[in-house]
Amino acid sequence: MAAKASPMEEELCCSVCSDFYRDPVLLKCSHSFCGACLQKFWEQKSSRECPICKRKSSVNEPPLNMALRNIVDVYLKQKIECESTEKSESLCSLHGEKLLLFCVEDQEPICLVCQTAAKHRDHRVCPLLEAELDKKEDLRASLIPLKEKLEKFTKVKQEFEKTANHIKEEFHHTENRIKEEFEELHQFLREEEEARLAVLREEEVQKSQTMKEKIENITKQVSNLSEKIGDIEKTMDTEGISFLKAIKDVKEKAQCSLQDPKLESRALIDVAKHLGSLKFRVLEKMLGTVQYTPVTLDPNTAAPWLSVSDDLTSVRNTGVKQQLPDNPERFDLCVSVLGYGGFNSGKHSWEVQVGDKPDWTVGVANMFFKRKGKITCHPENGLWAVSRRINDKYEAGTSAGTPLTLERKPQRIRVQLDYEGGELSFINPTDMSVIYTFEDTFTGTLFPYLCTGVNRDGSSTGDMKICPVKVCVTVTSSQ
Repeated sequence: MAAKASPMEEELCCSVCSDFYRDPVLLKCSHSFCGACLQKFWEQKSSRECPICKRKSSVNEPPLNMALRNIVDVYLKQKIECESTEKSESLCSLHGEKLLLFCVEDQEPICLVCQTAAKHRDHRVCPLLEAELDKKEDLRASLIPLKEKLEKFTKVKQEFEKTANHIKEEFHHTENRIKEEFEELHQFLREEEEARLAVLREEEVQKSQTMKEKIENITKQVSNLSEKIGDIEKTMDTEGISFLKAIKDVKEKAQCSLQDPKLESRALIDVAKHLGSLKFRVLEKMLGTVQYTPVTLDPNTAAPWLSVSDDLTSVRNTGVKQQLPDNPERFDLCVSVLGYGGFNSGKHSWEVQVGDKPDWTVGVANMFFKRKGKITCHPENGLWAVSRRINDKYEAGTSAGTPLTLERKPQRIRVQLDYEGGELSFINPTDMSVIYTFEDTFTGTLFPYLCTGVNRDGSSTGDMKICPVKVCVTVTSSQ
């Protein structure tokens, strides 16, 4: 039984004789056949029609399909060479015998003559089929770790792609926020500029009007004086009795009680008032319109259920897990977030607004604090914190957990860190009562830590917010 032809061979075979094309010709309907097969078919049918589509042919001798003939020739040549190579590979290169055995020690196929030769005489051999099955099983086993590695690499690739998309999203969001923040500053500066120009214009109008009135008044006085002088000079041009009769009136006209005019003080534009330390005064006023928080939340550390505000000062548990990259900095199970930057020296203070939230944790975590999986609050794990739980109990996160008794429920928690002094205090700023103080030796960078829980019914709670502090400008004289 002949072997089934491959799809490629089927395309290269004549539909009349079912063999490879020999001198194929091409009909106008685009079908090709062996030249001899087509002529024989036409003789039997007594009509020139395509054996496939039955379309009539208007020519007795269709043109030779050179391209198809060349393709058939190349394919047959390659097939012969391939069969010859396969036949030679199945024979022993030393003895010309068929390779029937596999030498386990030398890991190579051998013939029966090779088995009796000195090289393989004492070696363990097995049939080729058995060796093939064993080797394929070995390769199948070696594929398991490779496939596991491939699966890991594929997952990481997907995370990389997710991270790349998130980077784009973060870029566009941050770009828009920067533009919005600067637009607010630009708007403030435009309004401040217009307000100061309006004051300048008002002063210019007022002082120009005053000056105009003074000019009009002195113009009248100049006109009157000029008229008097003209009358006196005209009288002086007369002689005799006429002059003497007019002298009395002219004498009176020559009298002038007007005081000498002078420019009053503060008549000019108060340039110093408008330009003096202008940028500083604008900056000073601008500080009254902006807020400063000593801690900025890092959204790249926030658990997927958390939503950090655009100004990075507050955080809320939405109860909905977002599709975010699982980067090493991010918490995955605990609904927590860290402050950005951290502290590795000095004294620092900030306040966290917790309000009436029934479940929260406020503290400080070091750079080695584990962010994946379940979190336990105590210094040995790198977290110094105080908490309120849904059962309305307060606790300091020590190794055994220290219950806290508070006279009043704090709406805010002030965190005071003295890095070199090894002291971390939590204070109720309403009455400045100390909630709890940790004493420890701090190493590495410490980050503000916030964890927001859920309500008693399991719903999400309100925001936890870093409270802003008042900013003032201090002026010091330069020496």
